[in-house]
Amino acid sequence: MAKVLMFLPPMLFAGLAGLFIVGMYRDDPDGLPSALTGKEAPPVQVTPLADFPTFSDADLRKPGVKLVNFWASWCGPCRAEHPMLEQLAAEGIPIYGVNYKDRTDDAQGFLAELGNPYVAIGADAGRMALDWGVYGVPETYVIDGDGLIVLRFAGPISAAELERSIRPAIAEASQ
Repeated sequence: MAKVLMFLPPMLFAGLAGLFIVGMYRDDPDGLPSALTGKEAPPVQVTPLADFPTFSDADLRKPGVKLVNFWASWCGPCRAEHPMLEQLAAEGIPIYGVNYKDRTDDAQGFLAELGNPYVAIGADAGRMALDWGVYGVPETYVIDGDGLIVLRFAGPISAAELERSIRPAIAEASQ
């Protein structure tokens, strides 16, 4: 019995190592499942953020593709993805920003420093991120002209992810 117990720790370690290796080679390591894909966007529940224009459910159901981006000034990855949002906004893609668990002054400073890619912004009123299934910021949703979620993208949008995930979802949402 003692000899069997002697081999147990190395076997457990080998099993865990194997799981980690398999996990590293998944097709989409950053992909998190979303029960909302293909369904109507949950209600917009935002409060005004400073003097920025705000948005509502009706804005997400207007014709055309649009993005909803959850962000915060304290979020390093939000800062990293900001140039990609600015690029999409310059291309005419409407982006609605949801400021998440942030102070108004900090959010204003963030946008003053980096630019404002949002057509409208609201502060999460307390439940919106939860209702949308947000794991953490940044998260971006591609919404079609009927208000349906085409893609939920968790994490910062890099140049590679813009081409690999976001642009194809925008194209799909445009159909």
